[in-house]
Amino acid sequence: MRNIWVGALAPALLLLAACGGKGDDKLGDQAEQAMENKADAMDAAADNLSGPAADMMEANAEATREAGDAREEAIDDADVNADAMTGAEKNAVINGH
Repeated sequence: MRNIWVGALAPALLLLAACGGKGDDKLGDQAEQAMENKADAMDAAADNLSGPAADMMEANAEATREAGDAREEAIDDADVNADAMTGAEKNAVINGH
C-alpha cells in the first residue's frame, strides 16, 4: 500500500519542486501580458495608418510580443522569489524598469 502512495505522490512532488512556489511563474506571465497589451495598442494604432508606417508599427508590435516572451522566460529561468518582492519591485520587473 505504501508503494502505491509513493508512486502516486512522486509526480505531484516533482511538479511542486519544479515550480518552486516562489511566484515567478505568475510574475513572468504578468510581464508577458504587459508586453502583449503594448503590442495590441501598436496593432490598433497601425490600423489607423497605411503603407510603410503601418508595416513598421506592425513589425514593432511583433517585436514587442517576442520581447514579452523572452522576458517571461528570463524571469522563470532566473527563479526569482517573487513572493519576497515588494510591489514596486514586482512592477519594475513586469514593466522592464
